[in-house]
Amino acid sequence: MARATGEVEFEQMVLSRFGLASHGRVQGRLLEKSAYILLSRISLQGPMSIGEISEAFDLDTSTVNRQTGAAMKAGLVERIADPAGGMARKFRITELGQQHLDQDRDFNVRALDAVMADWPEADIAQFALLLRRFNSGIERLGSQPWPRTDGPDASKV
Repeated sequence: MARATGEVEFEQMVLSRFGLASHGRVQGRLLEKSAYILLSRISLQGPMSIGEISEAFDLDTSTVNRQTGAAMKAGLVERIADPAGGMARKFRITELGQQHLDQDRDFNVRALDAVMADWPEADIAQFALLLRRFNSGIERLGSQPWPRTDGPDASKV
């Protein structure tokens, strides 16, 4: 029997066009996709330099400069001296940025609750476990793990 990776590819493509793939202030969200992801990473990892962000997202520094510049202009992040005493200045999420991130995350969770309203809790937990496993496989191949607040990767936060 053939592996179902073709089905996984198709469903991943369909998934990618929903949810966070929307741009701008759509359906109650405050943040654009790039800002949401940037703020999520800084919120989990703590202050990050342009170089660290560039490496974490595998983006060129000009793209990161554009994204962090827009986030700064919106008051979502601020530049600070490196808390560890390094030369590079770092970006830290602001109170407003954390509020927007929390509000958008709550919105996303409520939307997922609606999508999975008829799912048993065990199925939701299994789906979350399989998504984490899928993402961990991608991270392993790219050598760019995403920090997590629980589970086996929590020590990397």
